[in-house]
Amino acid sequence: MWYFLNVIFNILNKKIYNYFPYPYFVSVIHLGVGVIYCLISWAVGLPKRAPMDSNQLKLLIPVAVCHAIGHVTSNVSFAAVAVSFTHTIKALEPFFNASASQFVLGQSIPLSLWLSLLPVVLGVSMASLTELSFNWLGFVSAMISNISFTYRSIYSKKAMTDMDSTNLYAYISIIALFVCIPPALIVEGPQLLKHGFADAIAKVGLVKFVTDLVWVGLFYHLYNQLATNTLERVAPLTHAVGNVLKRVFVIGFSIVIFGNKISTQTGIGTAIAIAGVAIYSYLKAKIEEEKRQAKAA
Repeated sequence: MWYFLNVIFNILNKKIYNYFPYPYFVSVIHLGVGVIYCLISWAVGLPKRAPMDSNQLKLLIPVAVCHAIGHVTSNVSFAAVAVSFTHTIKALEPFFNASASQFVLGQSIPLSLWLSLLPVVLGVSMASLTELSFNWLGFVSAMISNISFTYRSIYSKKAMTDMDSTNLYAYISIIALFVCIPPALIVEGPQLLKHGFADAIAKVGLVKFVTDLVWVGLFYHLYNQLATNTLERVAPLTHAVGNVLKRVFVIGFSIVIFGNKISTQTGIGTAIAIAGVAIYSYLKAKIEEEKRQAKAA
């Protein structure tokens, strides 16, 4: 189900950008639909809303800000280049995570993990050099997204709470929505009012335009919520392998559905990068499991 929701989201999201290239506004819609879903869920008691105090709010704000920045820049990249290329660049996220852990948090990263990241960097570099849809906006935006999600992970560790994952993600979504609205109004507001909405409606009709936005927002929220819940319930190794396979599914389906032409070098580079992420994820999860077993003993 996690794969299905993620693939559907990525495909529908890119289809929207093909006739409505306004990633800041669409990012707001993603979060807005999710927040409405959360409010309705709380209203009917599924789940029961967890209380939020000022101390928890202060801890969650940095997490939500990084989530918002990462989400918007991901969408800017999705709108600018092929979905498969954005996901290939985002395969570098473990490299940024390892760098932040070593140089920001002061945690020692084993040599084996650093070596496993070499094929990731090599693969992304190969894919970028010959990517037919390459442009700097898409590339830089995806890289900023990697950095933002890395810092989200750092702040998430500092904001560890007893709150369940469903309520936690709901609060993060609400805060992130308020962060995303001002830049969307400033960057895209005038264009949307002038011709953005009118052009989209002229191309696909009002009903399809609105329903596409509602569905893409719902799929975005559900796949993220399911990913968060899955992380809470399964072993790190299982989740790590699942995350790699998810990226393979998204890249594969996007190439087939959109008919994106890729060069041989881009295909090989993407495969090398994904393989590197798989090795890194396996080693990292294994190290974490050994640490837990040592503490239990």
